[in-house]
Amino acid sequence: MTTRYLEPKNFAEVFTHLGKLYRDHGPLGFLKIAWNLGHEPTPAGAMWKFGLILLTLTFGFSFIMLATVGHASFNTSSDGVNWGMPIATYAFFALMSSGLTMIAALPMVFGFKQFYPIAKRAIWLSIVTLIAGFAVLAMELGHPFRMLWTIPTGLQVMSPMFWMGVFYTIDLILLFIKFYLLWKDDWDSGVSHLVGALGFGAVILASGMLGLVFGSMVMRPMWYGSFTSIFFMLTAALTGAAAIVLAVYMSFGFKREAMPEPLKSMAEGDELPKVFATLIGITLVMVLTRMWTGLWSNLDGLEGFKALFQSPLFHFQVWICFALPFYLMLNRETNRGVMWQVISSVLVLLGMAINRYEFIVGGQLVPMFKGNWVNSLNAYTPSITEWALTLMGWGLAFALYALGERLFKLHAVPGEPRVIR
Repeated sequence: MTTRYLEPKNFAEVFTHLGKLYRDHGPLGFLKIAWNLGHEPTPAGAMWKFGLILLTLTFGFSFIMLATVGHASFNTSSDGVNWGMPIATYAFFALMSSGLTMIAALPMVFGFKQFYPIAKRAIWLSIVTLIAGFAVLAMELGHPFRMLWTIPTGLQVMSPMFWMGVFYTIDLILLFIKFYLLWKDDWDSGVSHLVGALGFGAVILASGMLGLVFGSMVMRPMWYGSFTSIFFMLTAALTGAAAIVLAVYMSFGFKREAMPEPLKSMAEGDELPKVFATLIGITLVMVLTRMWTGLWSNLDGLEGFKALFQSPLFHFQVWICFALPFYLMLNRETNRGVMWQVISSVLVLLGMAINRYEFIVGGQLVPMFKGNWVNSLNAYTPSITEWALTLMGWGLAFALYALGERLFKLHAVPGEPRVIR
C-alpha cells in the first residue's frame, strides 16, 4: 500500500510539513523518516540512502586527499595527460544534462505531447546532473572560488571555455525557472514556452561550446575540428535518453504496473524505443567513422587512434554498449520489454562514460609537439582520488534525484491533480 499526499505548492509548505513531522515524531523519529525519505520504504528512499552514503564517503576521502596532498593525488602531469578522469566525468554529466533538456524540449518546445509524462522528470534530472558535473569540476580545479573574481576581472571572451561556463550557467538558471513553472502547473503559458525555448537554445550553445573547448586545440589533432561540437551535441541527446529511461524505471521499482497511466502507456508504446534506437544508431556511426578516419589518416598526432582501437574498452563500448542496445531497441520482440529497455539504458550510459573517458584521455596520449625521437605514447591510469571524484558525482546525482522524486510529482502531465505516490 502506498501513501498519497498533495504535492507542496511552495517551500513554505515543505518546511511547515517538516516542522510538523519533527513535533509529531521527535528528533530520533524525524531523523529516521529523513533517512528513509518517508514513513514507508520506497525506491526513492533506497536511492537516497545509497547516494548519501556514497557521497559522504567519496567526498570525505577526496577532500582529505586534496587538502593534504593536493593535485599530486591525481595521476595527471603538466607534460603528459593534463585532463584526466574528473574532466571526463564532468563532460559526461554536463552532456547528460544537455541531453535531458533536449528530451524535455520535445513536448514543451516542439509540441510532441506524447512525451509530456517524462518532461518534468527530465528537467529535474537535468538540474541534478549539471550540479553533479559542476561539483566534480570544482573539486578538480583545486581553487574553485577563484572563479568568482578571475572570470569577471579576466573576461577571456575569446576563450571557448569562458563561453562554455557562461552558457551552462544560463542553462542552469533557466532550468530552475522552467522547473518552478512546471511546479506551479504552468505548462502552456507564453512565459513557459519562452523559457523552454531559451533553455533549449542555451543548452545547444553550452554543449557546442564544450565541444569547441576541445575542437579548438590544433595542438591536439585527435580533438581538433568542428566535428567535436556536433559529436558532443548528438551524443548528449543519446545520454539524456538513456538516463531518463533508467530513472523512470528506478523510480517505480522497475515495475510498470506501479506507474501512473500516462507514463505507463508511454513506457509500453514504441515512440521512446524508436527515438532511443535512432540516437544509438547515429552515435554508433559517428564513433565508428571517427575511428575509421583516425586509423586511415597518417597525420602526425593521430597515432593515439591505434592505441584506442587496440583497447578492449573500445570494442566493449562499440559492440556491447552500442550495437547490442541498437539491436534490442529495433527488435519488436524486445524493444518494449522492461528488462531489455533497462539493460539497454544501462549499457548505453556505460558506453557513453567509456566514450567520454577515451575521448578526453585518448586525445592526450600523443605527446604535444613531439619530435621524431618520441616513440611512445603518454601513460595514464586514474588514481584512487580521481575514482573517488567520479563516484562522488554519482552519489550526489542519486541523492538529489531521490529527493526530487519524493518532494515533487515528477510524472505530472498538464491538467493532473497535485498528488504524489
